[in-house]
Amino acid sequence: MPAAAERTLALPTLLMAGIAMLAFAGNSVLCRLALADTRIDAASFTVLRIVSGAIVLWLLLSLRKRARPASGNWAGALALTVYAAAFSFAYIRLDTGTGALLLFGAVQLSMLAFGLFRGERLSPAATAGLVLATIGVLALLLPGSSAPPLGSALIMLVSGLAWGAYSLLGRGSVDPLATTADNFLRSVPLVLLAALPFLDRINWDTEGALYAILSGALTSALGYAIWYSALRGLGAMQAASLQLSVPILAAVAGVLLLGEPLSLRMLVAAVAVIGGLAIVLKARMSRARA
Repeated sequence: MPAAAERTLALPTLLMAGIAMLAFAGNSVLCRLALADTRIDAASFTVLRIVSGAIVLWLLLSLRKRARPASGNWAGALALTVYAAAFSFAYIRLDTGTGALLLFGAVQLSMLAFGLFRGERLSPAATAGLVLATIGVLALLLPGSSAPPLGSALIMLVSGLAWGAYSLLGRGSVDPLATTADNFLRSVPLVLLAALPFLDRINWDTEGALYAILSGALTSALGYAIWYSALRGLGAMQAASLQLSVPILAAVAGVLLLGEPLSLRMLVAAVAVIGGLAIVLKARMSRARA
């Protein structure tokens, strides 16, 4: 039987994976669209996203016939809350592609850093890729006319670190969809508490609320459900490689749908971050095969 990393992709698996990647990129598009073009505030967007996502995930699990163990935890819920809140507040001023690249870079680099902390050793090629990806993120943050707002960029990096922590906390889950649903449900009271300091700034309209609900119900909840289904037919390398497409899809959508500029700085940083991480993934998979 072929190794997981060498599976031949079936068309249904490829379609599901492609839809999931579009959904993940869609989170960035919907958030930026809502905060840039409607009256909704970041706190309201976050609350509506988490609540709608929790409802849809609960409904999806209710349709399953087998028993569902309570596999979430409060640490995961807290990481999810920090990720979602920081994601929304960062996108007040960040372009879609820049935000997605910072988020994705922070997630992957934090997980690699955790592996190094636990004693994992990288090959020379993987080390070079890690350095290249780190340089790409730093290059995006350097002062200049095309640099993103530093405060917003740092908030998005916090969002990425939180999602990296959430991913690490969920490793080994026997039922990822059930774990995600439990964590979303636990996150509801946390995100409501986090929104309390912003009550005097609460502002929203129908269009903004719709974008937030779509982000929670469609591109988050259903996106995760489709992705977990696709993972059954994907090897580890294939899954990791597909996720490299998310910042690219988000940047293209930002240009086409929101008319955002695509600066040379962003292009260079994207090549460095995505290329560096691709080198790391390939080197780690080669070592695993060996």
